Amino acid sequence: MATEPKVLIIIPTYNERDNIPLIIPQIKKRLPKAHILIVDDNSPDGTSQIAKDMSKNIDGIFVLDRCKKDGLGKAYIAGFKWALEDDKKYDLIFEMDADFSHNPDYLPNFIEAAQTADLVIGSRYIDGKVNVVNWPLKRLLLSYFGNMAARFIAGIKIMDCTGGFKCFRVDTLRAINLDGVASSGYSFQVEMNYYVQKKGLKIKEIPIIFKDRELGVSKMSSKIVSEALALLWKLRLKSLFTK
Repeated sequence: MATEPKVLIIIPTYNERDNIPLIIPQIKKRLPKAHILIVDDNSPDGTSQIAKDMSKNIDGIFVLDRCKKDGLGKAYIAGFKWALEDDKKYDLIFEMDADFSHNPDYLPNFIEAAQTADLVIGSRYIDGKVNVVNWPLKRLLLSYFGNMAARFIAGIKIMDCTGGFKCFRVDTLRAINLDGVASSGYSFQVEMNYYVQKKGLKIKEIPIIFKDRELGVSKMSSKIVSEALALLWKLRLKSLFTK
């Protein structure tokens, strides 16, 4: 990218009123020209209105309201479709959490890596290291072995298949049939990686340190874990019967 890319950072939210006023200024501090899209699933705590109020004083803040809580994957797909509208003209589209588990300090590193990659993933498990802070051991083991399962069962050649701090080139998203992405929970990340790899596009992992949220409540559940396991076998079968 010879010129400065036009960047959109998509942040899905549900009850993140405490984090949104903190994360937006920190993003703008690192990338002043970046646009930020809050995709809110009808948060009862007023997250959407807080973001709209901030947009009156900070340029490049947008809010996409959804009528109900419908899963992380569905929120991102809605955000992607908004970003791909003809009048938007974005070059790079980020996925990022609102809760500071994804440190805004890394944003320039993603943009640099995207000069030579179609998808950049902030990896917690690169070079044999586990870069996670403040996670309970149970969740750390679930994530670590879940990534091993994604590589073994679905054949995804990525160390951190489930990571949600990502940067897509816009042409990468255009190459994927977004209506065909079925996952609604955290397995959405695995499914998107699978399709990018299936297209033969270049994926690059860069190291990050993942810090568990300090404010708000995690959305992880046993239902999400079950969905992810089912998805892996679905992708395994798809890889066997499609080219």
